[in-house]
Amino acid sequence: MSSRSSLACLSLAVVVAACGGERAPAGDAAPPPAGGAPAAAALTPFQQEHGIGPVTAEVTLGAFDHELAEEGQELFATKCSACHKLGERYVGPALGDVLQRRTPTYVLNMMLNPQEMYEKHPVAKQLLAEYLSFMPNQGLTQEQARAVVEYLRPEGQQVD
Repeated sequence: MSSRSSLACLSLAVVVAACGGERAPAGDAAPPPAGGAPAAAALTPFQQEHGIGPVTAEVTLGAFDHELAEEGQELFATKCSACHKLGERYVGPALGDVLQRRTPTYVLNMMLNPQEMYEKHPVAKQLLAEYLSFMPNQGLTQEQARAVVEYLRPEGQQVD
């Protein structure tokens, strides 16, 4: 067989393999749980309100921590600002008022566990459909994510 024929056969095999199967595109809803109930119904009331991730108890923000907000501002600048601005829609939603729209626990879980949030949480799925862009996992620790939340508090956005 000539090298041209071999290349054509190999190309055809790659195309057939790539087109085979019925894999859903990334971002589609996960298959419903047994019994045909929607995936959102499988979430606990806590997960519905606070998201899915490593933060499994409600986070209550205490007195504003200026030092923590400064750390959060630095992390936001390096990890978040390529896609998020505080006062305007960018690649992702504006985050200046995110703590009026979502609980601190939800924001933490979104930062720490974006993939599973997009797969299972109805609000995250809605955000994906609206912005057409996945938020990548930035590899933040819970402490770093908490610092970003402190910065996102209205008091933190005044940090210089």
